[in-house]
Amino acid sequence: MATALADRIDYDAFAAVDIRVGQVVRAEAFPEARKPAYKLSIDFGPDIGIKRSSAQITRHYTLDQLEGRKVAAVVNFAPRQIGPFMSEVLTLGFPDAAGEVVLVGVDRDVPLGGRLF
Repeated sequence: MATALADRIDYDAFAAVDIRVGQVVRAEAFPEARKPAYKLSIDFGPDIGIKRSSAQITRHYTLDQLEGRKVAAVVNFAPRQIGPFMSEVLTLGFPDAAGEVVLVGVDRDVPLGGRLF
Protein backbone atom coordinates (compact mmCIF):
# COMPACT_ATOMS: atom_id res chain seq x y z
CA MET A 1 0.00 0.00 0.00
CA ALA A 2 2.83 2.39 -0.84
CA THR A 3 1.99 5.92 -1.87
CA ALA A 4 3.91 8.38 -4.00
CA LEU A 5 6.64 10.39 -2.32
CA ALA A 6 5.34 13.80 -1.19
CA ASP A 7 6.79 17.02 -2.57
CA ARG A 8 10.14 18.03 -1.10
CA ILE A 9 9.97 20.54 1.74
CA ASP A 10 12.58 22.54 3.62
CA TYR A 11 13.34 22.23 7.34
CA ASP A 12 11.17 25.22 8.25
CA ALA A 13 8.10 23.49 6.79
CA PHE A 14 8.89 20.36 8.82
CA ALA A 15 9.50 22.40 11.99
CA ALA A 16 6.04 23.97 11.63
CA VAL A 17 4.48 20.57 12.42
CA ASP A 18 4.62 20.14 16.20
CA ILE A 19 4.78 16.40 16.93
CA ARG A 20 4.91 15.44 20.62
CA VAL A 21 4.91 12.29 22.71
CA GLY A 22 2.01 11.74 25.07
CA GLN A 23 0.55 8.99 27.21
CA VAL A 24 -2.99 7.73 26.81
CA VAL A 25 -4.72 8.28 30.15
CA ARG A 26 -8.21 7.28 28.99
CA ALA A 27 -9.57 5.36 26.02
CA GLU A 28 -13.31 5.13 25.33
CA ALA A 29 -15.56 3.61 22.71
CA PHE A 30 -16.84 6.06 20.08
CA PRO A 31 -20.03 4.43 18.79
CA GLU A 32 -21.23 7.66 17.12
CA ALA A 33 -18.26 7.72 14.70
CA ARG A 34 -18.99 6.84 11.05
CA LYS A 35 -15.94 4.54 10.93
CA PRO A 36 -14.92 2.44 13.96
CA ALA A 37 -12.86 4.64 16.29
CA TYR A 38 -11.92 5.34 19.89
CA LYS A 39 -11.90 8.57 21.87
CA LEU A 40 -8.50 9.08 23.50
CA SER A 41 -7.43 11.45 26.26
CA ILE A 42 -3.66 11.92 25.98
CA ASP A 43 -1.40 13.56 28.57
CA PHE A 44 1.36 15.66 26.97
CA GLY A 45 2.87 16.82 30.26
CA PRO A 46 2.51 20.04 32.26
CA ASP A 47 3.19 22.51 29.42
CA ILE A 48 0.51 21.15 27.06
CA GLY A 49 -1.77 19.15 29.33
CA ILE A 50 -4.36 16.57 28.38
CA LYS A 51 -5.74 16.71 24.83
CA ARG A 52 -8.40 14.59 23.14
CA SER A 53 -8.17 12.68 19.88
CA SER A 54 -10.41 10.48 17.78
CA ALA A 55 -8.44 7.54 16.42
CA GLN A 56 -9.48 4.85 13.93
CA ILE A 57 -7.35 2.17 15.58
CA THR A 58 -9.94 -0.43 16.58
CA ARG A 59 -8.53 -3.17 14.33
CA HIS A 60 -5.23 -3.61 16.19
CA TYR A 61 -5.94 -2.20 19.67
CA THR A 62 -8.42 -2.79 22.46
CA LEU A 63 -9.33 -0.08 24.97
CA ASP A 64 -7.32 -1.89 27.67
CA GLN A 65 -4.21 -1.98 25.48
CA LEU A 66 -4.29 1.78 24.96
CA GLU A 67 -4.37 3.16 28.50
CA GLY A 68 -0.79 3.86 29.61
CA ARG A 69 0.60 3.57 26.07
CA LYS A 70 2.86 6.32 24.75
CA VAL A 71 1.88 7.71 21.35
CA ALA A 72 3.01 10.44 18.97
CA ALA A 73 0.60 13.17 17.90
CA VAL A 74 0.49 16.45 16.01
CA VAL A 75 -0.50 18.99 18.66
CA ASN A 76 -0.73 22.17 16.58
CA PHE A 77 -3.55 21.33 14.16
CA ALA A 78 -6.76 23.27 14.56
CA PRO A 79 -9.35 21.27 16.56
CA ARG A 80 -11.72 19.23 14.39
CA GLN A 81 -15.32 18.35 15.14
CA ILE A 82 -15.97 14.65 14.56
CA GLY A 83 -19.66 14.03 15.17
CA PRO A 84 -20.34 15.01 18.79
CA PHE A 85 -16.61 14.92 19.66
CA MET A 86 -13.96 17.64 19.36
CA SER A 87 -10.59 16.15 18.37
CA GLU A 88 -7.74 18.42 19.47
CA VAL A 89 -4.69 16.47 18.25
CA LEU A 90 -3.91 14.00 15.45
CA THR A 91 -2.63 10.68 16.80
CA LEU A 92 -0.07 9.29 14.35
CA GLY A 93 0.21 5.85 12.80
CA PHE A 94 1.24 3.95 9.70
CA PRO A 95 -1.02 1.75 7.56
CA ASP A 96 -0.43 -1.99 7.65
CA ALA A 97 -0.77 -4.08 4.46
CA ALA A 98 -4.57 -3.91 4.77
CA GLY A 99 -4.61 -0.15 5.38
CA GLU A 100 -5.37 -0.45 9.10
CA VAL A 101 -3.59 1.96 11.46
CA VAL A 102 -0.58 0.85 13.51
CA LEU A 103 0.34 3.50 16.07
CA VAL A 104 3.65 5.33 16.10
CA GLY A 105 5.31 4.85 19.47
CA VAL A 106 8.61 5.21 21.26
CA ASP A 107 10.87 2.35 22.31
CA ARG A 108 12.47 4.08 25.33
CA ASP A 109 11.11 6.10 28.23
CA VAL A 110 10.97 9.78 27.28
CA PRO A 111 9.39 12.73 29.09
CA LEU A 112 5.77 13.52 28.18
CA GLY A 113 5.53 16.44 25.79
CA GLY A 114 8.91 15.80 24.19
CA ARG A 115 9.04 17.17 20.65
CA LEU A 116 10.02 15.11 17.61
CA PHE A 117 13.04 16.45 15.73
